[in-house]
Amino acid sequence: MVKAILFDFWGTLVENGTHSPTREAQKIMRARMHYRQFIVAFEDSFFTKKWATQEEGFRNVFDRMLIRPHPIALEKLVGLWNKNKLLATMYPDTEEVLKTLKEKGYKLALLSNTDNFSVDFVLDKFKLRDYFDAIVFSYDVEMLKTNPKMFETALEKLGVAPEDAIMVGDSLETDIPGAKAAGVKGILVDRRGMREFEPKVAELKGILPLIEND
Repeated sequence: MVKAILFDFWGTLVENGTHSPTREAQKIMRARMHYRQFIVAFEDSFFTKKWATQEEGFRNVFDRMLIRPHPIALEKLVGLWNKNKLLATMYPDTEEVLKTLKEKGYKLALLSNTDNFSVDFVLDKFKLRDYFDAIVFSYDVEMLKTNPKMFETALEKLGVAPEDAIMVGDSLETDIPGAKAAGVKGILVDRRGMREFEPKVAELKGILPLIEND
């Protein structure tokens, strides 16, 4: 019986203010590697620690990838991240879905691989924080969602067993594998219809009948 739903943030509840900021960051850094390799290194070096400044965090990313940080590149990265935060928008059905689930008595948690400069601003901007019974950010727990312990932390906060929870996210690389390793079922949000996975939905509100019928 489903008692709790765990949500990813970026790309699931909220749309980035810039198109694929991490891909743009790779271009700015001139990191010559496959994107899958880049994103793992980027997230692990920027999203698993609370940085005093964005520049400090980005310098660590450069160091991790053995790339010399050019001042102009650092400036562009900071500008990109600020633009992404300021122009971020909620998906049209986000608030409706969260409100419906809360009214039905489900416990809700937010899990996100994210930096400490953006997510809190956006959460407060759209007044989403109060919908969640537990919030777990990678920079707080110093791990990414590929680590099942991040899911276990959320489940412990909710007081729910893995088999009574569902993870909802838009990434086959981070949201689904970590959930599966923790014993949590996953639902993929695939708005462009480009990924192979079941169950998946084309829009967030599509999760409602899936959850009720589980």
